[in-house]
Amino acid sequence: MMSTAAFVFDAYGTLFDVHAAVRRHAERAGPEHQRFSEMWRAKQLEYSWVRTLMGSYRDFWQLTEEALDHTLAQFPSVERSLRADLLSAYWTLDCYPEVPAVLKDLKSRGAKLAILSNGSPDMLAAAVKNAALDVILDDVFSVDAIRAYKTAPQVYDMVTTAYRLYPHAVSFQSSNRWDVAGAQKFGFRTVWINRSDLPDEYTDHRPDLILPSLTSL
Repeated sequence: MMSTAAFVFDAYGTLFDVHAAVRRHAERAGPEHQRFSEMWRAKQLEYSWVRTLMGSYRDFWQLTEEALDHTLAQFPSVERSLRADLLSAYWTLDCYPEVPAVLKDLKSRGAKLAILSNGSPDMLAAAVKNAALDVILDDVFSVDAIRAYKTAPQVYDMVTTAYRLYPHAVSFQSSNRWDVAGAQKFGFRTVWINRSDLPDEYTDHRPDLILPSLTSL
């Protein structure tokens, strides 16, 4: 890792807690708030994959709204009046506790630091600023520039093209196993941040390293 020229991070689930929005309103969302949050996230990702396969792009904020509307329809016990508050909370998701210190340490070694995310530019800018990571990161790459979502190879190529690096000079960190598989297939050195102790999958595209958080990076 010491010879790595760039450390690139997925945003949602890796740096930022995607369930923080619902957790802030857990009391109003009711006893099924965890299942509600999990479905919201699952549909958000499903829409990104399906639209990339169809060649029918909509930005990630639109997908986030559409996924929330679907989830609200599936959970009639959750008041629809909560919609605006949940969407507002998604703009300022909490980052995981170890994130600022880890990024500062990597920055001190002289490596490039970047985000590569499905998120729209406005979403990412708000989350990064809220977590005060804007003074640490060198770049934030959004798939909006190419109108295709991960795991399309051209997403990962955004980094190598911008930094004029070979893929193996990039360490890519993600909590999403499918994202790690896509990055590994592209040629990145990959680190799976397995925060939930999930079983492995995509075993033909194994990560170079598996960590429970970013702390040991």
